[in-house]
Amino acid sequence: MSAPDLSVQRRADAGAPAPPRAARRLPRFGIGRRTLVGALSLLGLLVLWWVLTTGTGLVAPYRFPSPAEFRGALDQFVTDGYAGGTLWVQAWHSTRLVLMGFAVAVVTGVPLGLLMGVSPRAEALLNPAFLLVRPIPPLAWIPLAIVWLGLGDAAKVLVIWFAAFVPSVINTWTGVRGVDRTLIAAARVHGAGSRRLLTEVIIPGALPMIFTGLRLSLQASWTTLVAAELVGAFFGLGRVLDAAYRDINPAMITVAMVAVGILGAATTRLLGEAERRLIPWRS
Repeated sequence: MSAPDLSVQRRADAGAPAPPRAARRLPRFGIGRRTLVGALSLLGLLVLWWVLTTGTGLVAPYRFPSPAEFRGALDQFVTDGYAGGTLWVQAWHSTRLVLMGFAVAVVTGVPLGLLMGVSPRAEALLNPAFLLVRPIPPLAWIPLAIVWLGLGDAAKVLVIWFAAFVPSVINTWTGVRGVDRTLIAAARVHGAGSRRLLTEVIIPGALPMIFTGLRLSLQASWTTLVAAELVGAFFGLGRVLDAAYRDINPAMITVAMVAVGILGAATTRLLGEAERRLIPWRS
């Protein structure tokens, strides 16, 4: 038996693709590390705030308050109140308006997005009107809302509803259209009816995009609330901002802004917890 031709074997080995290397696993950025980084960044921001306002005086008090002035305004807001109510009264009033407008937007926007996503006829009927209304900024509805409903809370809820309604419709519709058509076809082959197809295939597949729309809707609700309460409000954090602006009180303005930020972050966090419970596979 003749010996194997090693030169041919070497040439074949040289032309063959190299075996795949083991994929490098990226280090996990755990919750504890993220919390530490967030705390350090917040601490750095507080130090910079003190340096610019108190340590060096580069920022004048009438432009931005020092930490001590902020603390004084916060104490006043909590104990004595400002613009007709304490911090808790004003914060609850604003939160209640946001939750009302957001809830109405969810109840109306998500079903409409589902309908437009599953029914081409409904999309053809409703989409032209929706495309006409969609570019209108939510704040543009404030004058009309006041004409319709006056200066009370109903007008503000209407404006918040419109701001939250558009993202919920768009993202729900996008989520439904993005569901894998193979899954829908397989469900139909196995005898799934329209109701079962909607509840067991389409809605679960669209849930990630639906929650993306809900987060955007909630953020839009808080942004619109402040602007709506700046016009003819009797209570709320927007009313506090307006009164502090008229009193030339930068410290109270900053306190109200921070309160809005904390409330917005807290409600977004609660929505995120609901998302993790309903679609655990996404996290």
